[in-house]
Amino acid sequence: MTALRPEQEGPRPPGRPGAGPGGSAGFSGRAYDPLTDPLPNGDHGSPWSRTEGAGPERPATQEPPQDWYGREAVYEPVPEQAVNPAPQPSARHGGAPDPGVQHGMDPATQAVPPVPDPAPDPARRPGAERMPGPRRRGAPLKDDETVALRMPDPPPGTLPGTPSPTGGRAERRKAAKGRGRKGAAAPSEPVIPAIPRTRVEARRAARALKDSPAVIASRAIGEIFISLGVLMLLFVTYQLWWTNVRAHQEANGTAHSLQEDWAKSGGKSNQPGAFEPGQGFAIIHIPKLDVVVPIAEGVSKHKVLDRGMVGHYGEGKLKTAMPSARTGNFALAGHRNTHGEPFRYINKLKNGDKVVVETRDDYYTYEVTSHLAQTSPSNVSVITPVPPGSGFTRPGRYITLTTCTPEFTSTYRMVVWGKMVDERPRSKGMPDALTAG
Repeated sequence: MTALRPEQEGPRPPGRPGAGPGGSAGFSGRAYDPLTDPLPNGDHGSPWSRTEGAGPERPATQEPPQDWYGREAVYEPVPEQAVNPAPQPSARHGGAPDPGVQHGMDPATQAVPPVPDPAPDPARRPGAERMPGPRRRGAPLKDDETVALRMPDPPPGTLPGTPSPTGGRAERRKAAKGRGRKGAAAPSEPVIPAIPRTRVEARRAARALKDSPAVIASRAIGEIFISLGVLMLLFVTYQLWWTNVRAHQEANGTAHSLQEDWAKSGGKSNQPGAFEPGQGFAIIHIPKLDVVVPIAEGVSKHKVLDRGMVGHYGEGKLKTAMPSARTGNFALAGHRNTHGEPFRYINKLKNGDKVVVETRDDYYTYEVTSHLAQTSPSNVSVITPVPPGSGFTRPGRYITLTTCTPEFTSTYRMVVWGKMVDERPRSKGMPDALTAG
């Protein structure tokens, strides 16, 4: 006869309906165990049912059962009403059988009522674990714990071929918007382990990363063009801005030096031809254009014109008269653009405008009489004593201004003529053209 379980020692539970004296039918002589004994009345078979003597008998002095970790397992009996609900009246018990209701089913819902959770046992010791109940027929065996160590399952989406935890297009769009917001934490990207490659594959990958000769050539050509563009920009800046700055500095220094020398020295003035090429000897004033520039001997580009000064035609076949001569044409040349550009706006001079030449001893005042908008650079007749096209018909004391045209080119020459209207010694002060306005 099977011994009583430790937790059920004591008085026998009261008999159930339809059972023999002292317990259920077929359970005489031992206490009712809801986990191992069959359902009452024997109407339905159960995988939990077993016959008397089906398992080994447990002696009365056996230690309480323990779980896998050595902790004492406590059996918590299931209420009798949940395990064995009251049977429906049948022919065996004297009632009328109900063909639509089976034993143990709720007649209102035609289903087996759920088994409620048992009430907690206040006498249950802390640390005691509940023994797992018997498994139902057909249910898979669930191994929630094991004695051996177990690697945790990787999160979805971290291995190749596994689906990402994100849902459809709408959820991906929301996730992208969340990453773009300030303070939103970006989801961690899946870490894909590197796949080892063979030597051949590694060489092919390294060769693919290298630039082709066409790419290298195009990059070199692009760098050359960029460098040329930068150099051209620097050259234009130098020509249009820096040359003017330097020429103005040199011209102003020469004019101040001349005025200081004239103020300190006395005696006779230098005669024509006594000046060295590139040597300054006079200052030209054009009040309408606000021009005050020194005049140097010769028309050398590097020695005179590029230094911001106006040059006097005084060499070889282009030799012209000085202002102090009784008759002749005092011809001058100057840059229209860059290097100080003293004659840039002589095209704006009108007939009657004044041009004053200041020397050591005198002021010579000229009045503009005529213009020549364009002529060939080889037309040297414009600086002769009586230039054709100037309107002069006889020898006199004239002045000629020449410069390049159009602007920023040297294709042609522009000419402005004038005649002397006043000669005043420096001792009498400046002429009215310089003091007016």
